[in-house]
Amino acid sequence: MTPSRNEEDSALWRVFAAIELSSKMQNRIEKQIQQLKAAVPENKASWSRTENIHLTVKFFGNVQQNKIARISDAAARVVKQLGKFEIHIGNTGVFPKVSQPRVLWIGVTDHTGELSRLQQLFEAECAVEGFEKETRDFSPHLTIARLRRPEGAKALAETNQKLGFESMSVEVNDLVVFRSEPSGKGSKYTALSRHQIK
Repeated sequence: MTPSRNEEDSALWRVFAAIELSSKMQNRIEKQIQQLKAAVPENKASWSRTENIHLTVKFFGNVQQNKIARISDAAARVVKQLGKFEIHIGNTGVFPKVSQPRVLWIGVTDHTGELSRLQQLFEAECAVEGFEKETRDFSPHLTIARLRRPEGAKALAETNQKLGFESMSVEVNDLVVFRSEPSGKGSKYTALSRHQIK
């Protein structure tokens, strides 16, 4: 039996908006991950798939399918208010702290302030569309691993900080709305709409 139109419209999709990374940056991050794995082979980390690493602007969680177009509409309005800009990706860190690491990350520096502006504009436009504003401060970063088990966790956190990550500038030229679907090989991300920043 095929689902009715009403059932399809009310189906929940896990949705977020993000900035994609270039293949060059993905390759740099993959090299970092391989160095960490080699340095701490006993680790039990859940590593991010390099092709899935992105800079999240807003995470919506589960959204009714018939409301996703509102997110795309908000993104379309935001990009019209911006021009292309650059961010710097570099430095490394851990959440919440090295002695109890849960997330390994590579840092993002918003030297022009335009990334923060994009995020604030998007929050405001999404609020107009009926989506709740994020209460936490925007902390841009790229997650490379989640540490759910203690084996090798502290050593990984320390090694990630010692390795560092040489700063590299990245041009931001679009905002993408994604669907996230869990799978046996990690989450699968599908672009639902792309909004070019001119």
